[in-house]
Amino acid sequence: MTTVTEISRKTTLVPKEPDQFNERQPNTIRIYPVSNYTFTTKDIQPEEDSSVVARLARLQSQYEEHGMRRSCEAVMLCHDHGFPYVLLLQIGTFCKLPGDYLGPGQDEMTALKEQLTNQLAPAENSTGADDEENYNWDVDECIGQWWRPNFETHLYPYIPPHCTRPKECKKVYLIRMPGRKVLSVPRNMKLIAVPLFELYDNAARYGGQLASLPLHLSRFNMEFVDNEGNIIGKMPSK
Repeated sequence: MTTVTEISRKTTLVPKEPDQFNERQPNTIRIYPVSNYTFTTKDIQPEEDSSVVARLARLQSQYEEHGMRRSCEAVMLCHDHGFPYVLLLQIGTFCKLPGDYLGPGQDEMTALKEQLTNQLAPAENSTGADDEENYNWDVDECIGQWWRPNFETHLYPYIPPHCTRPKECKKVYLIRMPGRKVLSVPRNMKLIAVPLFELYDNAARYGGQLASLPLHLSRFNMEFVDNEGNIIGKMPSK
């Protein structure tokens, strides 16, 4: 029989250090606190479409003229108390990643950087003419692709077998955020920081694409630093 003293002794033992379990991991993402970033507003940027129906109608019109639409979106991370958050644009009750569709013939990297500057960079000279960091975007690897088989709202992380000509391909890129940056949002939008635990398995609120982001990001090692650049935590912890 195990005595109370033995149980108490077992529960106070320091756990054994786990064996190494980190082969072939991707590069580590360094994540800075949300308090390091300055959030401002700028002039309103009206939405191109007044409704989902209008957006899908424009998609069909563009498809007939230019073929499959190409879209790029950006995952930008920060942390609060050592836990990762994703920055999302909120328009009314709808949330989305920063980014948009590409025009015909546009290079995807060039287009994505232009979109991020348009959506999130401060107005020119509002933070100082020499402050180039606010207008630069360190685009890392593509962490996911989504496909729209028809002129409908549904996106899939694969091309359905019955679909030979998808109507849209959406790529999601990781953005390496600098230690400090000014992010300026149009006044008709909000920039919100949402924790991974709120996104995970929450397609009812955020949709399948955003709800899957914790899965895409789980393969990365993360370092959380304070506002002085000191590492205060890691994920995984070892």
